[in-house]
Amino acid sequence: MSSHRGFLQALASLLLAGTAQFGAAQGAPEGGAEPAQSALNSALFYQLLIGELNVQGGEPAPGYAIILDAARRTNDPRLFQRAVDVALQGREGESALQAAQAWRQALPGSREANRYVLQILIGMNRITETVEPLQREIRAVEADSQPTAIAAVPRYFARAADKKLAALSVEQALREYLGKPETAAAAWTAIGRMRQDATDSSGALDAVERAQTADPAADGPALLALTMMSAKVAQAETPVTRYLEGMPLPEIRLLYARVLLDGQRYNEAGAQLRLVTAQKPELADAWLILGTLELQDNKPAMAEKSLLRFVALALARTDSASKAATARGLEQAYLALAQVAEQRRDFVQAERWLARIDDTGDTVRVKTRRASILAKQGRLAEARKLIQDLPETEPADARAKLSAEVQLLRDARQYRTAYELMLQATARSPDDVDLVYDLAMLAEKLDNLPEMERLLRQVIAARPQYHHAYNALGYSLAERNVRLPEARQMILKALEFAPGDPFISDSLAWVEFRSGNSAEALRILQDAYRNRPDADIAAHLGEVLWSMGQREQALQVFREAAAINADNETLQETLKRLRVKP
Repeated sequence: MSSHRGFLQALASLLLAGTAQFGAAQGAPEGGAEPAQSALNSALFYQLLIGELNVQGGEPAPGYAIILDAARRTNDPRLFQRAVDVALQGREGESALQAAQAWRQALPGSREANRYVLQILIGMNRITETVEPLQREIRAVEADSQPTAIAAVPRYFARAADKKLAALSVEQALREYLGKPETAAAAWTAIGRMRQDATDSSGALDAVERAQTADPAADGPALLALTMMSAKVAQAETPVTRYLEGMPLPEIRLLYARVLLDGQRYNEAGAQLRLVTAQKPELADAWLILGTLELQDNKPAMAEKSLLRFVALALARTDSASKAATARGLEQAYLALAQVAEQRRDFVQAERWLARIDDTGDTVRVKTRRASILAKQGRLAEARKLIQDLPETEPADARAKLSAEVQLLRDARQYRTAYELMLQATARSPDDVDLVYDLAMLAEKLDNLPEMERLLRQVIAARPQYHHAYNALGYSLAERNVRLPEARQMILKALEFAPGDPFISDSLAWVEFRSGNSAEALRILQDAYRNRPDADIAAHLGEVLWSMGQREQALQVFREAAAINADNETLQETLKRLRVKP
């Protein structure tokens, strides 16, 4: 008798495990329905027990039917949900939809039931049937919450198979909200997102314009336009800049700066970041990005100030949710500050910054920075050993170690050793075009120009969109003042893949200069230098100015280049050849 009671207890536990998993998640029952316990008489108990036994025993169909019958008789939302879940687990879409619709019919005010209907219809690719549940979802909320509900609509269709049909259905569902001032911007933005997901960029852009007309201060249209900018829809920048002319959220301006950085529009990104830090100086991430950009632009003093501001703000954060992001940001800042100190040849301070990075951080980057410090103190052998002794816990670690060691050798002008090291790497991975490209650049340093050209053409043949190879080959021809039409063709091809890249523009300017088009070369170089203050670009700009008789301007540019990087090879060779002392 006791064993029989134990068996019943085990079955009851099984039943409770089946129903509690959704009951706990639901909290209070919807629509004012009483919880299942209030109706759980012996007959219902055994009905549910049999249903769950069927489900657990590999017979979901009869189990589903029994549980759904119990749900209909009790109007308990937890039992309806259990029936839906059983059907979904058995991949029975029609049965799941039937249970969800029965749930919604029994409890018309249940948003949860309506959402199940909507999601199941999307999952079954019955997109045209989603219009009515979408409209129900939005009408179920208070008027002042409708813009938020509308903004959430595109998320429902993230996995929809037919994106174009989904966009049309959403537009149909939202039609009544397009003419209301309080919902028009949200509705057009949602439609725009659906069109963008359906690869209809022109339609999405039209929706953005309509949303912004409805509410110029709305954030949603600007955010959608930024997404489109990231997808290389150039016309999307107009509504972004229009939004920024008003009273924008600084976080959206920060996102715009990130998009500009991705497009290598460094000067414009810097200007936006400075506006962000002025508008909201407590926004830590803006200081980190600005400091990193200033360091990249060879402005170490400004970079140090911005990075220190970020560190102070990051250390003052108390939000545990951002702990991981803060730790990553601090690691990046400490590495950048160590680089600033290294550039000042303050190696002690550089080590202090590196010592702040937790042992669980980016070991390769930390040790690479430390190796660079050693190498700059004339301890190249120690620096190389530090890199070589790094553990390789992931496949990418070996590649990172190789790049770090080769860079150490390049900085020390040990080109032959670096070439031999890279030659061994390409022998092991002959199809790795990045390695082949790096080998070509080292061959150029060794004045082995035929080998450089052969390797670069090998890269282009393997990966026709590899713009660095086109640029390197075009610049090499221009530098030697040979085959200039071919050089121009190569560089223009590179610009097709990376429009606006200041270094490729520098190469194009050099072709123009070699071809006798000094005025055009000057124009291109001034734009490139304005966008990226780099010693190589400055050296070329200075030479063009010098050749045009603008000696004072040239000397000023040469002085700026020396301040950026006095050891730059292009600068040193240019000054020596022109016999200039800035």
